[in-house]
Amino acid sequence: MPNVLIIGAGTGLSASLARCFRKAGHSVSLAARNTIKLQELAHETDASLFTCDVSDKSDVHALFEELDNHNFTPDTVIYNAGAYTRGPITEIDTDITKETLMINSFGALLVAQQAAKRMLKNRRGAMLFTGASAGVKGFSQSAPFAMGKFALRGLCQSLARELAPQNIHVAHFIIDGLIYSADRGAPYDDPTMTLNPDEIAKTYLYVSEQERSAWTWELELRTNTENF
Repeated sequence: MPNVLIIGAGTGLSASLARCFRKAGHSVSLAARNTIKLQELAHETDASLFTCDVSDKSDVHALFEELDNHNFTPDTVIYNAGAYTRGPITEIDTDITKETLMINSFGALLVAQQAAKRMLKNRRGAMLFTGASAGVKGFSQSAPFAMGKFALRGLCQSLARELAPQNIHVAHFIIDGLIYSADRGAPYDDPTMTLNPDEIAKTYLYVSEQERSAWTWELELRTNTENF
Protein backbone atom coordinates (compact mmCIF):
# COMPACT_ATOMS: atom_id res chain seq x y z
CA MET A 1 0.00 0.00 0.00
CA PRO A 2 1.49 3.38 -0.99
CA ASN A 3 1.87 6.01 1.72
CA VAL A 4 0.89 9.68 1.55
CA LEU A 5 1.86 12.35 4.08
CA ILE A 6 -0.21 15.55 4.08
CA ILE A 7 1.51 18.40 5.90
CA GLY A 8 -0.37 21.48 7.05
CA ALA A 9 -3.51 19.40 7.25
CA GLY A 10 -6.85 21.00 7.98
CA THR A 11 -10.53 20.52 7.32
CA GLY A 12 -10.58 22.06 3.83
CA LEU A 13 -8.48 20.95 0.86
CA SER A 14 -6.41 18.64 3.06
CA ALA A 15 -9.53 16.74 4.06
CA SER A 16 -10.43 16.24 0.40
CA LEU A 17 -6.89 15.09 -0.31
CA ALA A 18 -6.97 12.59 2.55
CA ARG A 19 -10.28 11.12 1.40
CA CYS A 20 -9.21 10.99 -2.24
CA PHE A 21 -5.87 9.29 -1.62
CA ARG A 22 -7.39 6.90 0.91
CA LYS A 23 -10.09 5.91 -1.60
CA ALA A 24 -7.31 5.25 -4.13
CA GLY A 25 -5.69 2.79 -1.72
CA HIS A 26 -3.12 4.94 0.07
CA SER A 27 -2.23 4.82 3.74
CA VAL A 28 -2.64 8.38 5.05
CA SER A 29 -0.72 10.40 7.63
CA LEU A 30 -1.70 13.94 8.60
CA ALA A 31 0.61 16.51 10.18
CA ALA A 32 -0.42 19.87 11.60
CA ARG A 33 0.26 22.24 14.45
CA ASN A 34 -3.20 21.48 15.83
CA THR A 35 -4.36 17.89 15.42
CA ILE A 36 -7.40 18.12 17.67
CA LYS A 37 -9.53 19.40 14.79
CA LEU A 38 -8.41 16.42 12.68
CA GLN A 39 -9.73 13.64 14.92
CA GLU A 40 -12.89 13.05 12.91
CA LEU A 41 -11.04 13.12 9.58
CA ALA A 42 -8.41 10.72 10.93
CA HIS A 43 -11.12 8.30 11.99
CA GLU A 44 -12.84 8.56 8.62
CA THR A 45 -9.67 7.95 6.60
CA ASP A 46 -7.91 5.67 9.09
CA ALA A 47 -5.10 8.22 9.15
CA SER A 48 -2.27 8.63 11.64
CA LEU A 49 -1.89 12.07 13.24
CA PHE A 50 1.35 13.90 13.92
CA THR A 51 1.98 17.30 15.48
CA CYS A 52 4.40 19.51 13.56
CA ASP A 53 5.17 23.21 13.18
CA VAL A 54 6.65 23.39 9.68
CA SER A 55 8.50 26.62 10.47
CA ASP A 56 10.50 24.84 13.20
CA LYS A 57 13.46 22.82 11.91
CA SER A 58 13.54 20.54 14.95
CA ASP A 59 9.79 19.85 14.60
CA VAL A 60 10.17 18.83 10.96
CA HIS A 61 13.12 16.59 11.76
CA ALA A 62 11.18 15.00 14.61
CA LEU A 63 8.18 14.38 12.36
CA PHE A 64 10.17 12.40 9.81
CA GLU A 65 12.05 10.51 12.50
CA GLU A 66 8.74 9.55 14.09
CA LEU A 67 7.51 8.38 10.69
CA ASP A 68 10.68 6.29 10.38
CA ASN A 69 9.96 4.75 13.78
CA HIS A 70 6.50 3.81 12.53
CA ASN A 71 8.03 2.28 9.36
CA PHE A 72 6.07 4.83 7.36
CA THR A 73 8.15 6.10 4.46
CA PRO A 74 6.00 8.50 2.41
CA ASP A 75 5.76 7.70 -1.27
CA THR A 76 3.98 11.03 -1.74
CA VAL A 77 4.41 14.16 0.39
CA ILE A 78 1.85 16.93 0.00
CA TYR A 79 2.80 20.32 1.40
CA ASN A 80 -0.44 22.15 2.06
CA ALA A 81 0.68 24.50 4.83
CA GLY A 82 0.02 28.17 4.32
CA ALA A 83 -0.25 31.51 6.09
CA TYR A 84 -1.64 34.85 5.00
CA THR A 85 -1.44 38.49 6.04
CA ARG A 86 -2.00 41.68 4.10
CA GLY A 87 -1.99 45.43 4.41
CA PRO A 88 -0.29 48.61 3.14
CA ILE A 89 3.48 48.28 3.03
CA THR A 90 3.82 51.10 5.60
CA GLU A 91 1.65 49.23 8.11
CA ILE A 92 2.52 45.56 7.67
CA ASP A 93 3.46 43.80 10.90
CA THR A 94 6.96 42.51 10.16
CA ASP A 95 6.81 39.80 12.81
CA ILE A 96 3.66 38.33 11.26
CA THR A 97 5.26 38.75 7.84
CA LYS A 98 8.27 36.71 8.95
CA GLU A 99 6.00 33.94 10.21
CA THR A 100 4.11 34.01 6.89
CA LEU A 101 7.33 33.58 4.96
CA MET A 102 8.52 30.80 7.23
CA ILE A 103 5.34 28.78 6.72
CA ASN A 104 4.78 29.43 3.01
CA SER A 105 8.33 28.85 1.83
CA PHE A 106 10.99 28.01 4.42
CA GLY A 107 8.86 25.26 5.92
CA ALA A 108 8.45 23.79 2.44
CA LEU A 109 12.23 23.64 2.09
CA LEU A 110 12.59 21.90 5.47
CA VAL A 111 10.00 19.30 4.50
CA ALA A 112 11.48 18.81 1.03
CA GLN A 113 14.92 18.25 2.51
CA GLN A 114 13.74 15.50 4.84
CA ALA A 115 11.51 13.90 2.22
CA ALA A 116 14.29 13.93 -0.38
CA LYS A 117 16.72 12.15 1.93
CA ARG A 118 14.32 9.25 2.21
CA MET A 119 13.05 9.24 -1.36
CA LEU A 120 16.57 9.24 -2.78
CA LYS A 121 17.29 6.06 -0.82
CA ASN A 122 14.18 4.46 -2.32
CA ARG A 123 14.94 5.92 -5.77
CA ARG A 124 11.34 7.12 -6.17
CA GLY A 125 8.71 9.43 -4.73
CA ALA A 126 6.55 12.47 -5.33
CA MET A 127 6.38 15.87 -3.66
CA LEU A 128 3.34 18.04 -4.34
CA PHE A 129 3.19 21.66 -3.19
CA THR A 130 0.12 23.90 -2.93
CA GLY A 131 0.78 27.32 -4.40
CA ALA A 132 -1.47 30.23 -5.33
CA SER A 133 -1.99 32.84 -8.01
CA ALA A 134 0.07 35.11 -5.73
CA GLY A 135 3.07 33.00 -6.70
CA VAL A 136 3.00 34.35 -10.25
CA LYS A 137 1.42 37.79 -9.72
CA GLY A 138 1.80 39.96 -6.65
CA PHE A 139 -1.41 41.73 -5.70
CA SER A 140 -1.66 45.16 -4.11
CA GLN A 141 -1.23 45.19 -0.31
CA SER A 142 -0.33 41.51 -0.34
CA ALA A 143 3.46 41.64 -0.30
CA PRO A 144 4.05 38.98 2.42
CA PHE A 145 1.86 36.39 0.70
CA ALA A 146 3.37 37.13 -2.71
CA MET A 147 6.90 36.85 -1.32
CA GLY A 148 6.16 33.49 0.29
CA LYS A 149 4.40 31.99 -2.71
CA PHE A 150 6.97 33.30 -5.21
CA ALA A 151 9.66 31.66 -3.09
CA LEU A 152 7.68 28.42 -2.95
CA ARG A 153 7.36 28.36 -6.73
CA GLY A 154 11.09 28.94 -7.14
CA LEU A 155 11.84 26.16 -4.68
CA CYS A 156 9.61 23.74 -6.59
CA GLN A 157 11.13 24.61 -9.95
CA SER A 158 14.62 24.07 -8.58
CA LEU A 159 13.64 20.79 -6.89
CA ALA A 160 11.96 19.51 -10.03
CA ARG A 161 15.11 20.04 -12.06
CA GLU A 162 17.35 18.54 -9.40
CA LEU A 163 15.29 15.53 -8.43
CA ALA A 164 13.50 14.45 -11.61
CA PRO A 165 16.62 12.61 -12.90
CA GLN A 166 16.58 10.72 -9.58
CA ASN A 167 13.01 9.52 -10.24
CA ILE A 168 11.44 11.93 -7.75
CA HIS A 169 8.48 13.85 -9.14
CA VAL A 170 8.06 17.43 -7.86
CA ALA A 171 4.95 19.40 -8.82
CA HIS A 172 3.65 22.87 -7.97
CA PHE A 173 -0.09 23.58 -8.01
CA ILE A 174 -1.26 27.15 -8.63
CA ILE A 175 -4.70 27.42 -7.06
CA ASP A 176 -6.05 30.48 -8.85
CA GLY A 177 -9.20 31.33 -6.96
CA LEU A 178 -11.10 30.67 -3.74
CA ILE A 179 -11.67 27.11 -2.56
CA TYR A 180 -15.25 26.22 -1.66
CA SER A 181 -16.05 26.10 2.05
CA ALA A 182 -19.62 26.13 3.33
CA ASP A 183 -18.46 26.97 6.86
CA ARG A 184 -16.61 30.17 5.91
CA GLY A 185 -19.60 31.99 4.46
CA ALA A 186 -19.54 34.36 1.51
CA PRO A 187 -17.82 34.35 -0.92
CA TYR A 188 -16.38 30.91 -0.08
CA ASP A 189 -19.78 29.22 0.10
CA ASP A 190 -20.74 29.90 -3.52
CA PRO A 191 -20.10 26.70 -5.53
CA THR A 192 -20.47 28.56 -8.85
CA MET A 193 -17.58 30.92 -8.07
CA THR A 194 -15.18 28.69 -6.12
CA LEU A 195 -12.98 25.67 -6.79
CA ASN A 196 -14.35 22.34 -5.57
CA PRO A 197 -11.76 20.85 -3.16
CA ASP A 198 -12.72 17.31 -4.10
CA GLU A 199 -11.96 18.03 -7.74
CA ILE A 200 -8.67 19.66 -6.81
CA ALA A 201 -7.75 16.52 -4.86
CA LYS A 202 -8.43 14.33 -7.90
CA THR A 203 -5.88 16.39 -9.83
CA TYR A 204 -3.26 15.93 -7.11
CA LEU A 205 -3.83 12.19 -7.22
CA TYR A 206 -3.58 12.14 -11.01
CA VAL A 207 -0.29 14.05 -10.99
CA SER A 208 1.14 11.80 -8.27
CA GLU A 209 0.46 8.78 -10.47
CA GLN A 210 1.84 10.16 -13.75
CA GLU A 211 4.25 7.96 -15.66
CA ARG A 212 7.72 9.49 -15.60
CA SER A 213 7.98 9.91 -19.37
CA ALA A 214 5.32 12.66 -19.16
CA TRP A 215 5.58 14.42 -15.80
CA THR A 216 3.91 17.72 -14.98
CA TRP A 217 6.03 20.05 -12.85
CA GLU A 218 3.41 22.81 -12.59
CA LEU A 219 -0.26 23.32 -13.33
CA GLU A 220 -2.94 25.90 -12.67
CA LEU A 221 -6.45 25.22 -11.47
CA ARG A 222 -9.24 27.80 -11.66
CA THR A 223 -12.98 27.98 -12.13
CA ASN A 224 -14.50 28.89 -15.47
CA THR A 225 -15.55 32.20 -13.88
CA GLU A 226 -12.08 33.19 -12.67
CA ASN A 227 -10.23 35.91 -14.58
CA PHE A 228 -6.81 34.91 -15.87
